[in-house]
Amino acid sequence: MPSNASRRAVMPPGTESFLDVRSLRADQAALAALLGPGITVLDVGCGTGAITRGIANAVSAEGTVCGIDINADLIARANAASAGQRNLRFEVADIREERWAAEFDIVTSARVLQWLANPARAIAAMVRVARPGGTIAVLDYDHTLAEWDPPMPPTGQRFYQAFLEWRADAGMDNAIAAHLPAMFEQAGLIGVSAVDQREVTTARDADYQQRIALWPGVIGTRGHQVVADGWLTEADRALAEKDIWRWIEESTPTQSLFLRSVTGTKP
Repeated sequence: MPSNASRRAVMPPGTESFLDVRSLRADQAALAALLGPGITVLDVGCGTGAITRGIANAVSAEGTVCGIDINADLIARANAASAGQRNLRFEVADIREERWAAEFDIVTSARVLQWLANPARAIAAMVRVARPGGTIAVLDYDHTLAEWDPPMPPTGQRFYQAFLEWRADAGMDNAIAAHLPAMFEQAGLIGVSAVDQREVTTARDADYQQRIALWPGVIGTRGHQVVADGWLTEADRALAEKDIWRWIEESTPTQSLFLRSVTGTKP
C-alpha cells in the first residue's frame, strides 16, 4: 500500500499545465550556469520535460540527458514533445531504484524533494549515480516564506494553511529548502553551496497570467485531494478558489515564492 506521501504526491489531471510553462533559463537558472557541451545529466522528477529539453539544448549534441519520473503519463507527454531530440531520452523510473551506475556529470532535481517523506534517501541515490567529481544540484521551496501583495483573501489563506498541514501530515517538509545544505553534507558531498532566490511574479511579466494562476490551479486540482483526506470541506475549497480568482482579477497581486538552489560535489 502506498505511503501517504507517495499517494499525496501523485499529480492530479490538470497540474501538468504548470510544468509545461517552465523553462531552464527562467526556472532553474543556477543549473543553467553549470551546463556546457559534452556534459551528461540525469534530471530526476522531470515531469513533462520542459526544463529537461532546455538542459539537452545546453549540453549540445556532444552531451546526453536522461529525464526520469515515476508518472508514466508525464513521461509520455515528455516523449511526445521531444521527438527528434537525439541527445535526450525519458524513462519511467524512480531514482531510489538500483538502475544506474556512477555515470552522470550532473544529477539534478527541481521542486521534487518537497514531495518526499524521506528526501535524504533520494539525495543518497542521486549521489550514488553521479560520477566521482560530479555535481548534485537541487532546487526546492520553502513554502513557509511565500508572500503575496496584497495578501490572499482569508479563504485562500485558510486553504494554504490546510494544504501545508496536509503535506506535513504525510511527512513532507514544507521548509525543505532550509534543510538542503545540511542534508547534502550528511550525504557526503563536499563544496556545498546554496543560492537563495525568489520566484517573483508581477503584473509587468509577459507570462503573468500563467504564473499567477499557480495557486488557483492548486486549489482546483490538488485541493480535491486535501478535501478527500479531510483537511478541508469542499465548500471551503470551492469558496477559496472563487475568492482567489476574484482577488487576482481585482488586485493583480505580486507573488513571491522562496526557493534555494543547492549544489555539492561527489568526492
